[in-house]
Amino acid sequence: GFFKRSVKPHQVSALRTRTLRAFLVLHARATMTFTPDLSGTSIGAGGRPKPIKMKPIVSEEMAAMRNWCMGQTGVAQGETTVLLHVSHSNLKKTFFQEIRLDMHMTVVNVKHKLEFHTGTSAVSNTLYLLDEEGNMIAECEDDKKLGYYSPYDQCRLHIVDLDPNSASAGGWLEDVSLVTKYEISEEAYNARTETFRKFKATKISEDPNWTIRGEMERRRQEKEGGKPVEKCEPRPVKPPIEDEEHLGEMAAKINEGDRCESAGGRRGEVMFVGKVPELPLGYWVGVKYDEPVGKNDGSVKGTRYFECLDGYGGFLRPDLVEVGDFPEDDPFADLDDEM
Repeated sequence: GFFKRSVKPHQVSALRTRTLRAFLVLHARATMTFTPDLSGTSIGAGGRPKPIKMKPIVSEEMAAMRNWCMGQTGVAQGETTVLLHVSHSNLKKTFFQEIRLDMHMTVVNVKHKLEFHTGTSAVSNTLYLLDEEGNMIAECEDDKKLGYYSPYDQCRLHIVDLDPNSASAGGWLEDVSLVTKYEISEEAYNARTETFRKFKATKISEDPNWTIRGEMERRRQEKEGGKPVEKCEPRPVKPPIEDEEHLGEMAAKINEGDRCESAGGRRGEVMFVGKVPELPLGYWVGVKYDEPVGKNDGSVKGTRYFECLDGYGGFLRPDLVEVGDFPEDDPFADLDDEM
């Protein structure tokens, strides 16, 4: 009780500093190294033995003293500091700063400190203290100290910039659309010699299948292997099918209701065999799969050819479908064998 009545806040902060300094001295003494007296031993007094490092000894009292000095966050701080957010009247992004201030600072000193963070001059702004919900607590006067307004952690200092010519006015610090960008006309660009457009045109004239991705891959492999990489031949383009009876003979051997298996081991039942006007010319086989490995629900572009759930239907060329004894897979077959 005597301590609380007789010691002022600034004296508490000074006491913390002196206590922490004393703790560091004791800690350094506990961890210092020493060289033992080796006279009379085989090494001799003139030897150079390796110094022995004592294991630091920290008592519970010293640990408690350290925690009291360092605070909950592990950062040296006194009871007279406060953690505040900062917002600005000309900037859309609020709560863009979080700063710790000493409540013994005058408001004008706080403004000078914030000037380095926001760019707003200390003589051309008004500072307001808001609570965590944005309600105004007070308008801060320059000659008062920050602690006069009793701020607490998570409060907000709101800066109102009064300078009409401020760099932050009109969004100049945030809106990149206001920045004048370099522009060049088509005639001026085409008059240049070394441009990507001319580089690309030269490469395509040498190789019609040239792509920038292939060029970068070729250069990368040259750099890694030291040898030029041969150009990959382009994948041949299949000519469009013009025969309306394409694969008709194979389709004649497939009947609706047949069990089948398609590429990838996908099993199902044949539901349709014939021509599909919505697809390229020739014959198609509509399959209802046992599992949701298809691409449609038995319809193509709004025209329905058979019924099934979405994701269970598909249309394939007859040469990709094999009919025969393909029963539906039983996921519990292995369990029967174990029993």
